[in-house]
Amino acid sequence: MNTPRYNELSAYLSAHFPFKVQKISLNAGFTCPNRDGTVGYGGCTYCNNQTFNPAYCKTEKTVTQQLEEGKQFFARKYPDMKYLAYFQAYTNTYGELQELKRKYEEALQVPDVVGIVIGTRPDCMPDELLDYLEELNRRSFLIVEYGVESTDNDTLKRINRGHSFEVAADAIRKTAERNIRVGAHIILGLPGETREMLIQQAGVLSSLPLTTLKLHQLQLIKGTRMAAEYESRPQDFHLYTADEYIDLVIDYIEHLRPDMVLERFVSQSPKELLIAPDWGLKNHEFTDKVKKRMRERDSWQGKNYSVK
Repeated sequence: MNTPRYNELSAYLSAHFPFKVQKISLNAGFTCPNRDGTVGYGGCTYCNNQTFNPAYCKTEKTVTQQLEEGKQFFARKYPDMKYLAYFQAYTNTYGELQELKRKYEEALQVPDVVGIVIGTRPDCMPDELLDYLEELNRRSFLIVEYGVESTDNDTLKRINRGHSFEVAADAIRKTAERNIRVGAHIILGLPGETREMLIQQAGVLSSLPLTTLKLHQLQLIKGTRMAAEYESRPQDFHLYTADEYIDLVIDYIEHLRPDMVLERFVSQSPKELLIAPDWGLKNHEFTDKVKKRMRERDSWQGKNYSVK
């Protein structure tokens, strides 16, 4: 049996649960302060939420309905599966406190749901919500996942993110201080970011109290402002080939803190929305290629990590 070369989410969850656990994505009807004018308008230049919402994620359905439909989908293959309710679409801490609590608690009342994952922006985590999440974390499995996207403020401004990296770092620290598991989401390949910048980014993220990390390649999606930017100035973009990106991911992993849990390396947008890059690989196929290449390179997570 091959020795694991990085910390996989499945192993992390297996250490916490005596059964197989699967996330079920939810669209709980939240919006985003970067769309409604609170922070900005139009959202991030790369964003189209259609790219990650499963068919059952419809805002006209309750949280319970979405979870039950998601359970039916997965239970066909794994009848003994348990679930994490994944509040994924848009900004899932952006709302009145009582509304947020009601939706989280509703999810936890659904049979076989054993915890929740909350995807949000780092500028949408008020102290009163952290107080509640600290209490929730004591009675249920919880991960708060922040969209960080980049550690470079020039990049964040260019993609109309609406917050600085310092805001993200502060939110991560404040959340971890409550003993809540914290995740971060990063996009590799944003315009203007070189390979060297990305390797340095791995070290910066490693200095933060992150439990989990999600990586994925930049994808150009129809209908986004970034797609229009690419059409007018393609020279500003480097779209990695699959092999290039595999080696980039491995270099990145080698510079990460050894105990960080790596959830994914790629994302798949629907073909009808995707402009580029189209590698023709499913997520698990890409992950298998990463693992194979790590064995060939005798690579492992943290191989080149140094405490700063």
